[in-house]
Amino acid sequence: MFRNLSKWCLNAVAVTLLLGTFSVNAQDEAPAEAAIDGGGLFKAQCATCHNPHKDGTGPKLSGVRSAWESETGSSNAIIEWVQNWEGAVAKYPYAASVAQKKATKMNKFPNLSAAQITAILDWVDAQPEKTAGPGGDVAGGGAVVTQQDEGGFPWIWVILGILFLVVIGAVSGVRRQLKVASGEASADESLSYGEEFRKWSWKNLRFVLIGSVVIFVGLLVVALQGLGRIGVVEDYQPSQPIDFPHSVHAGDQGIDCKYCHNSVTKSKSAGLPTVNVCMNCHKQISGNDDAQKEKIAKIYKAAGWDGQEYTGETKPIVWNKVHVLPDHVYFNHSQHVEVGGVDCAQCHGDMKKMVSTAKVQPVSELNKVEGNIQLTKPTLTMGWCIECHGEKEISTGSIDTKGGGYYEEIHRRLLNNDRELYSKYLEDGKVTVKELGGWECSKCHY
Repeated sequence: MFRNLSKWCLNAVAVTLLLGTFSVNAQDEAPAEAAIDGGGLFKAQCATCHNPHKDGTGPKLSGVRSAWESETGSSNAIIEWVQNWEGAVAKYPYAASVAQKKATKMNKFPNLSAAQITAILDWVDAQPEKTAGPGGDVAGGGAVVTQQDEGGFPWIWVILGILFLVVIGAVSGVRRQLKVASGEASADESLSYGEEFRKWSWKNLRFVLIGSVVIFVGLLVVALQGLGRIGVVEDYQPSQPIDFPHSVHAGDQGIDCKYCHNSVTKSKSAGLPTVNVCMNCHKQISGNDDAQKEKIAKIYKAAGWDGQEYTGETKPIVWNKVHVLPDHVYFNHSQHVEVGGVDCAQCHGDMKKMVSTAKVQPVSELNKVEGNIQLTKPTLTMGWCIECHGEKEISTGSIDTKGGGYYEEIHRRLLNNDRELYSKYLEDGKVTVKELGGWECSKCHY
């Protein structure tokens, strides 16, 4: 029985690993089996021109499938029309007559499969006809910020690894005991692993002590480095419900940051744009390709817009917060942007070139932006903030050149009470945030 034990254990481990692999693969592949969302496809691909029950840029789609089937005698004719209407015109006389009804030509959708087109038509046929009612403005769904789970640790592999080590140890112990029982093992071979290690350690005590010191110092250095990285979130880039490209909006289109983040000049928070702000442009702009249309369809869904009219069924976009400060840290956007005149790029980088979703830019990337103060500490750490406060000038020259009236009281107090200190401030030709109290703990901490 013992001779076959090691083989049996290894087979058990192999089977367990295979089952774990199949389990993980099954979890990964499960979403692919989800039903096709005909409504989502309609809003992304068709709603710009079509409505289920009324004519728009294109004809209404309710009943269009049965009409095509009765006129052409083929259930695939409508599918061929959607994928390539010119090919359908050459094949079906009815398609040629439909093509003449509108001066504008329909887009081709070769990317849509027959199953997807069928799902769209099924969704259209299932829509009840709406009665006429008063219109409404597009309401802006709120922007909800939350922290989403970005994926769990694969604990199954840890469990399997531990199981594998236990089995190896058990098999090795059984083999050793069999050797001892049969008289094949020498005196040393009959010792346990612990006894062998202790015997070797006493014989090589000097090497053991030196090695222990080296390992301890190495682990201490690694631990201190790890502690120094606590709270450092450079390159943090959470997934977002919409892959928003700042490079298109702030870069190509030249939209000012303050148009979308409109509370940045008067509030502690810069604010997230509400959906009605997005709809100011995207009610007319629905995208030039499938990828853009899919993203903009999510805005329509949030705003309660079906491409033709307001439905009232709003759903907030759940954004994931990127720049997260500890609860005991106070930061005010308006103080920095409006009073201090700090450009957004100093902390967020050049968003005009940000193709992917927003992230916490590392200090090395921030230093590449022209006009930025050159800093050395990791982004969003306390060292980074106070380093900037020590370099950023309130004004070049006398404080009274700052303007706006914000620093008039500080200027008056320095002139009346401490001219010597004021003269010291001006020795380098500038007055910094630090010199006016920017390093005081209570400025940023409650």
